[in-house]
Amino acid sequence: MKKIISLFLLLFLYNISLSQEILATVQVNSQLIGGSNLQAYKALEKSLRDFINNTSWTGKKLQNFEKIKSNFALVINERDGNRFKGNIVVQAVRPVFNTTYESPLINLQDTKFAFEYIENENLIFNERQFSGKNLIDVISFYVYLILGYDADSFQSMGGSQWFSKAQQIAQNSQNRNYEGWGQINEPRSRAILIGEILNPNMSQLRSTIYTYHRSGLDNLYNQDQTSGKKVIFNTLMQLKMYENSFQQNYFFNLFMDNKSDEIFNVFNSGNNGGIILNDLKQLMIMFSPKNTDTKWNKWK
Repeated sequence: MKKIISLFLLLFLYNISLSQEILATVQVNSQLIGGSNLQAYKALEKSLRDFINNTSWTGKKLQNFEKIKSNFALVINERDGNRFKGNIVVQAVRPVFNTTYESPLINLQDTKFAFEYIENENLIFNERQFSGKNLIDVISFYVYLILGYDADSFQSMGGSQWFSKAQQIAQNSQNRNYEGWGQINEPRSRAILIGEILNPNMSQLRSTIYTYHRSGLDNLYNQDQTSGKKVIFNTLMQLKMYENSFQQNYFFNLFMDNKSDEIFNVFNSGNNGGIILNDLKQLMIMFSPKNTDTKWNKWK
């Protein structure tokens, strides 16, 4: 029996490790600057798609259904030769066990995105040094961020090795005359975000991300959803420890922004068992006041 259990655990951990690669769509939108040279932007789109999907980020070769679904959407609003400025939206989802539902892992907009790109140039990632052009660095940072979020949702603190790689990229990119990497005067910078994720003070939130997904959402496929909802309720209530510190925390507020719709829908369908929903309601009003009227006050 012990051998069977050990084998099951090994297979389970093996499957977790195999989940960590990327299947990305990429869009590049240049409508804000006009012009007729659309080919350059199509080339950039293809270069990024190939770079993200064909780079071996974790050393694993996976089938498409095993990879993390993600989307990178670039909006270009300035161009000067081979220099570009704009913003990027990064999104990724996680499948929920035994359902067709995909839970949002991350959905953020980075407005400090400037880079250099020569049409059809090869994009090659080197984790030991800054690329010099900022394009590879920003994209690679967000790839490892996605990998970290995904791993954290399947294993407690499972994303640390990928978050550490993202932090190394952020460190390599310091003082390179590109915005978005600063540790001061840029409250929503990449460096600030990854520093908060790896800060031991935020370990409860990372633990919540695991419990919320693995023991909560993954158990909502049962006809009786009471136990899964109770897990989600309890792990969210543990976030009360951040009530005096969450306001300026990018990592925490990103979690609330990404999950507010989902949290609302989970508890808006009834069948909440013995959960004291008003306690969670008051917590959500504090953490996400902008959703008070559209979501939290609609809970009954």
